[in-house]
Amino acid sequence: MADTIASDDPFSGDERRTLLALVGAVIPASAKHAVPGADDPAIAADIVATARPYHETIAAALSHLESMAMQRFDTGYADLDPVSRARLARELTRSRFAGVGTLVTITAQCYYRDDRVMQSLGMDARPPFPQGFDVPQGDWSLLDPVRRRGRIYKIP
Repeated sequence: MADTIASDDPFSGDERRTLLALVGAVIPASAKHAVPGADDPAIAADIVATARPYHETIAAALSHLESMAMQRFDTGYADLDPVSRARLARELTRSRFAGVGTLVTITAQCYYRDDRVMQSLGMDARPPFPQGFDVPQGDWSLLDPVRRRGRIYKIP
């Protein structure tokens, strides 16, 4: 794993260990669907690289998670069993602690960028453009869910 992390990685070894344990709990591997977890070395390297500009807030969230693990289990988060990790991960994501939303977004973004994950969903492992996707011309009913949602923006 160490060779897939950039040398300018701002995360300390302990932060990286907690981060990878957390993203692995958020999106675990699935043998049923033949997909890796978010802690897969290639996906994890993408998460660490993408999270680099948000290091300070993500590190604070990881520290908070470590504190939660120490208070409840008297051990570090990465040393917990998978069930306890998942429970604390859910609790952390519900807490709205600063940096958690950013980390969850980055994790999902990097996970679904992975070719193996895209192929498991039956999608071509390619960017959506320039080839694009076929959409029936003139089928305005495709916008109905957006119209039913209503306005989600504020008009001054």
